[in-house]
Amino acid sequence: MRHKKGQRKLQRTTSHRLAMLSNMVTSLLQHERIETTIPKAKEARPIAERMITLGKRGGLSNVRLAARTVRSKAVLTKVFGELAKRFAERKGGYTRITRTGFRRGDAAQMAILELVDRGEGNEKQEAAEEKDE
Repeated sequence: MRHKKGQRKLQRTTSHRLAMLSNMVTSLLQHERIETTIPKAKEARPIAERMITLGKRGGLSNVRLAARTVRSKAVLTKVFGELAKRFAERKGGYTRITRTGFRRGDAAQMAILELVDRGEGNEKQEAAEEKDE
């Protein structure tokens, strides 16, 4: 059965769509926040969450799996280092989609796709370091 196997095609060819989503996920993991249309954000979200889950698991095979999608070695090390530590206690739901309104040119619905603990992770680490000292 093919039930629930479909995804949004976003009016692009398969190769274009996969490349676009890969670039979006890489940018999201690098900058921890991107602004895009709602359908694109909904398609990129599960891919980004999968990359963070692979980072939490660690290991060479998971690095190679994540490298298929993440375009930058610097972002890959960030996923397996900083982000894996930040989301170690969280079981899922690493991203959030916030609707921001309509784009002026074509009235497309826009959204911000961001990591949940974007600014809070650094503050928690700094507070823990101060208590240790």
